[in-house]
Amino acid sequence: MKKSRIIMVLAALLPLLLFVFPLWKITLEAPQYPTPLGMYIYINDFADANPHDIKNINLMNHYVGMKYIPDAIPEFKIFPIGILITTVIGLIIAWRANHKWFLYWFIMMVLVSTAGLIDFYLWEYDYGHNLDPKAIMKFTNPDGSVMGFQPPFFGSKDILNFTAHSYPQLGAYCLGGGIALGLVAYYFGKKEKQTVKT
Repeated sequence: MKKSRIIMVLAALLPLLLFVFPLWKITLEAPQYPTPLGMYIYINDFADANPHDIKNINLMNHYVGMKYIPDAIPEFKIFPIGILITTVIGLIIAWRANHKWFLYWFIMMVLVSTAGLIDFYLWEYDYGHNLDPKAIMKFTNPDGSVMGFQPPFFGSKDILNFTAHSYPQLGAYCLGGGIALGLVAYYFGKKEKQTVKT
């Protein structure tokens, strides 16, 4: 099998590690919590960074009117199916198609991943801004508007006496690595075709 096809097979398989490793992690640091609260986001689940972290985060959310972190969201059904489908497509392309299709797979994966990131941002925005008006505690900005509690999409952000951190985890790097390998496979395939012509 040509090197480009082997690389394409690896590109298609690498995103499957999303089913093993977390995609993202959100951490909340505050003086009243010696051990920061944290939550891992997998492709099909939320998980505590430490025992009972999500429960404690939900208790805090209740006081400021934020929604509870649910046990499941629709994306937990949609995203795994999407990854399985794109993996199968990638393997078929690696086995049967020419190198141009490696590029098409790369573009498809970039678009699918971008859609996932946009969905993640919108979920965070709704989570931090769609507050219960009957909340026990209400906070306002200096201009009088209701304060939002949206965690950062990427990086760190101070929210009241908390510092929130939001960073990709190993699953995200496996997905990114698979996508990048798709582009590498395309360039190797292009080079192989040029070598055959000469």
